[in-house]
Amino acid sequence: MAEITTNQEGMAPANRMKFILGGALIAAAILFLIISSTISTAQYFLTVEELYALGDEAIGRELKVEGVVDGDTIEFDANTLTLRFSVVHIPGDMNEIERMGGLAEAAHQALLDPETLRLPVVIHGPKPDLLQDQAQAIITGQLSLEGIFIGEEVLLKCPTRYESEIPLQVEQE
Repeated sequence: MAEITTNQEGMAPANRMKFILGGALIAAAILFLIISSTISTAQYFLTVEELYALGDEAIGRELKVEGVVDGDTIEFDANTLTLRFSVVHIPGDMNEIERMGGLAEAAHQALLDPETLRLPVVIHGPKPDLLQDQAQAIITGQLSLEGIFIGEEVLLKCPTRYESEIPLQVEQE
C-alpha cells in the first residue's frame, strides 16, 4: 500500500496547496468585485459650467450636477407631480467660494448676475421640503437633447439655514 506523507497538522501537502490556492482565488474574486463596483458607482458632480463644457457628450449620460436653486423658477404641478426649476452655476472650488465671501454670498451673487449660466431641471415626484431660493442642489439625472436636465434624484441643502446655528455643546462650554 502507498504511504501518504502528512505534515504536522495531519493534512497532505497537495491538499493543503489546494486550500491555499482556493482561498487566494476567493480573496481575489472578492477584491475584484469590491473594486469594480466602487469604480462603476463612483460619480462626482459637475458644476453647471462643466456640464455645458461637455457639449453633446453630456446628452443622455447619467450625471450629477451641482448648482444653486433660482427660487423664481420653481413650478410644481401637484396633479402630475412635475417639478420644474433652474439651478445657477457656482464655482466647484471651495477656495474660490471662500474668496467670494462663503457659500451663501456666492449663491446670492450668482442669482443676481444675469450672465451666470443656468440649467433648467425637470423632476417627476413629490416636491422636496428644502426646495427654496438659494438652496444648494445636487441633481442626478440626464441632459436631454433640448438642454433640460431630467432629474431622477435631488439632494438639497439651504446654506443660510445652518450658518447661524451653534450646537448646544459649543454654547455651554
